[in-house]
Amino acid sequence: MPRVALATYDPGAQPSKDRDLPVLVRALRDAGAEAVAVPWDAPDTDWSGFDLVVIRSTWDYSWRAEEFVAWAEKCAAVTRLANPAEVVRWNTDKRYLGDLAEAGVAVVPTRYLAPGDAPDLPDDHEYVIKPTSGAGARYAARYTPDDHDRAVRHLARMHEEGLTAIVQPYLSGIDVSGERALQFFGGRFLHAGRKGAVLSPGTAYDAAKVAHPDLVPWTPTPAELAVAERALAAVPDAPELLYARVDLVDGADGQPRLMELELVEPNLFLGLHPGSVAVVRDAILGAAGR
Repeated sequence: MPRVALATYDPGAQPSKDRDLPVLVRALRDAGAEAVAVPWDAPDTDWSGFDLVVIRSTWDYSWRAEEFVAWAEKCAAVTRLANPAEVVRWNTDKRYLGDLAEAGVAVVPTRYLAPGDAPDLPDDHEYVIKPTSGAGARYAARYTPDDHDRAVRHLARMHEEGLTAIVQPYLSGIDVSGERALQFFGGRFLHAGRKGAVLSPGTAYDAAKVAHPDLVPWTPTPAELAVAERALAAVPDAPELLYARVDLVDGADGQPRLMELELVEPNLFLGLHPGSVAVVRDAILGAAGR
């Protein structure tokens, strides 16, 4: 049976926030595989000793995105990495939303403000600012036109750190219908969940946020599945994806829009869908055996 590493982050003295991790390790071991969870930046790890490295919860990567991408490329050079390193490089920079929009995917309208750009912010609607490299709503906040000065300070802080900002309209439908996360594994739809709005009015960009509030199981609509499948088909060079999560919200017209396409380290929410564990296990074992 194969040797499989599930790449995660080092939580230090705190318990890991990845509740899926011990479940997957146990499921793989029960199936006969040698499975371990290893921090992606653990020194002296011999990644070539694994038949497959699955990126699972490397949730500190966005603070050192280039270092993380370099690790993914080095890892992929000595063993099989899922998802592939070229996908990691593309997906860790949310400017991929522009690529998807050009491919005809219905995405949330997005602009980018790089360091040195003028703070060109909306003056007629509520909006969101967040970095092109981020996870867990890090450095994300919502603003009204009256919050202009506060938003400019937010931008200035990001630009000082060399971060490019995303500016998107705040789609109020999320306060009604929430955000839906459609999970795919092994090339097939796995399950879905719905969560409430993450960004509350007035919450500071550098405040801690609950990444997945009020999470419940969800049955996606045909329209949601269609947007998700179109997004996955638009990933450059049609790579083989072991896993994917497509995050959707409703646009002003009530139709689903892609907010994010998570191809690096999406939370799988297996606690909501215990029956999915066997599917994920088998897909990982299949990928390891190729």
